[in-house]
Amino acid sequence: MNDDLRAWWWVRQGLDGSLARASPAEALERTGWCRSVGGAGPYLSIFARTGASRERIDADAKALQLHELPSARGCTYVVPASDFGIALRASQGGGDEATIAMARKFLGVTDKEIDKLSRDVVDAVSKKPLDPRELKDALGERVRNLGAEGKKRGTTTTLPLALGKLQTAGAIRRVPVNGRLDQQRYAYIAWKPAPKTDFSEEQLAIELARRFFRWAGPATQAQFSWWSGLGARVAKAAIEKLKLAAVEHGFLLPEDKTGFEKFRAPERPQYALVASLDNISHLRRAVAELLDEKHAKLEVYTEKKMENVSSVHDLPHHAILDRGRLIGFWEYDTEKAKIVWAALEKAPAKLHDAIERTEAFVRDQLGDARSFSLDSPESRGPRIAALKKLA
Repeated sequence: MNDDLRAWWWVRQGLDGSLARASPAEALERTGWCRSVGGAGPYLSIFARTGASRERIDADAKALQLHELPSARGCTYVVPASDFGIALRASQGGGDEATIAMARKFLGVTDKEIDKLSRDVVDAVSKKPLDPRELKDALGERVRNLGAEGKKRGTTTTLPLALGKLQTAGAIRRVPVNGRLDQQRYAYIAWKPAPKTDFSEEQLAIELARRFFRWAGPATQAQFSWWSGLGARVAKAAIEKLKLAAVEHGFLLPEDKTGFEKFRAPERPQYALVASLDNISHLRRAVAELLDEKHAKLEVYTEKKMENVSSVHDLPHHAILDRGRLIGFWEYDTEKAKIVWAALEKAPAKLHDAIERTEAFVRDQLGDARSFSLDSPESRGPRIAALKKLA
């Protein structure tokens, strides 16, 4: 990969400062939905592009200018209002359907039972949000305990089955109990009016492809297929329907081809600290694309072991970037209220400025920079130790 290509992705991702005056929702429209796994990723991604405060992001979420939804592959993403319908449609047939199919097969659950419970849930949350415990109290025996077999299979009652089905349909939505996107405590409320999700399979594929290649192009068909959860045949048909331009590293929207061919990387360094699932790498799921060849043999700490950084699909730590190049990693030490970081090359003063800016955001507004819901200061210890050793 060359500097011009990485810098193109960098600019398309709005990490060059071009989105400094954009709203959080506009940033999501321009650069892609933020993967949400109960960590600080959505906050860090929006902050890196717009400088928006946590208070602003939370206020926009409360006003439904953006929302955390089941989306591509049935996974949760923070999505702008303009994409609620297409994101929900992309989630249908994903993880929730698989869970219901398991419950039918092994737990004696029927579609009639889930449909009835779903109607009761919508009625119960029609006027105010209720959390799962409140819902169980309100619904009483209509929520069936699935016994030891259900516990073994990770589904203890029929309530999660109904909640999952209703969410992907857009009939209800989750409301963070404390208004934050980085903590997984929710209540549920009826969604009125519900987003329209009546896209055909072909329309869905085309709309997902249009967004993906605008956010991530040039990218390959395989990368689009992974992100969207669409099969190879459907993904290929969408690419052909949009008449995407084929270039050396994949496909681009046709209107981007001339600009891409003329584009050259900025001469001056531009630094940003991003989350481990930031769209600069997550959309294509290829960390190696961001690396200089001289760093290709670097060993990094992942899942309790050391691995070659070129072989991992997702960033092992939060990342430090310069014009799209991966030049370092960082984690947050809550005990010292400091960012622990390691650069892969000499760190000039402007990089220190970028680190201090992000450190202040995490310390003063987030309190922590968890990568995912189960990340904790204790579990992060080995990653921080590995970073210190790398530094």
